[in-house]
Amino acid sequence: MLTSGWKAVSMVDVHGKVTFTLWLCGCNLKCPFCHNWRIAERRGCFELPRDAMLEELSSHSFLIDYFHVTGGEPLMQWRELKGLLEDVKPLADVSLNTNLTIVRPLEELLRFDLVDHIATDIKAPPQELYGLPKNASEKLWGIFLRGLEVISEYDLPLELRIPVPKKFDVLPWIEEALRHVNTNFYVVLNPLVGKPLTNPRDDHWCSQHCWPDEEEVSKIENRLKSLGIKVFINRWVTE
Repeated sequence: MLTSGWKAVSMVDVHGKVTFTLWLCGCNLKCPFCHNWRIAERRGCFELPRDAMLEELSSHSFLIDYFHVTGGEPLMQWRELKGLLEDVKPLADVSLNTNLTIVRPLEELLRFDLVDHIATDIKAPPQELYGLPKNASEKLWGIFLRGLEVISEYDLPLELRIPVPKKFDVLPWIEEALRHVNTNFYVVLNPLVGKPLTNPRDDHWCSQHCWPDEEEVSKIENRLKSLGIKVFINRWVTE
């Protein structure tokens, strides 16, 4: 099981919660704004020292709300993840951050009651934000919508994150996604950021589409609030 490491106590990985966060390597997307692209491409990754991590989790379990698995895309290693979560569940509730384009393995984890909370991104428009060819992006978007339905079928709490790019009309995609959600959820808006705050995969793309202005963010916020949706915004500040 390839990892880039873990953080025993984090207050930034799930909104309003304290987590023990594990990063798993590998991803099936090529998001141009991704600042974890080295993890996604398995650079500098190593075999998870499972016993050491579980021991540290056990000693910190009284401090946390969730054991949070992120990446990369954790479901790239779903078989190994299933075995790990079977050992984690007696120690902590589990939160999974997934791009929701690998749905059958997700259903396997849910069927065995191994996940208590989901976090996912509405990456829109998908052809731009997935970083893949049009046909592949359209197919994966359809799988993503099915993933939202699966989460709803299991009635799991959902942190629905929306990366906000510059110069794209993302509201039609967001509203399509919301029609597939029927569970307890809230939205976190994440305006896309680039240098100097992060080191994105594609500097040229990010120079055009990162750092949206306040009007673009507020337009999405106001529309979601008009639908009665609870919305939070991560506002990044640089000196």
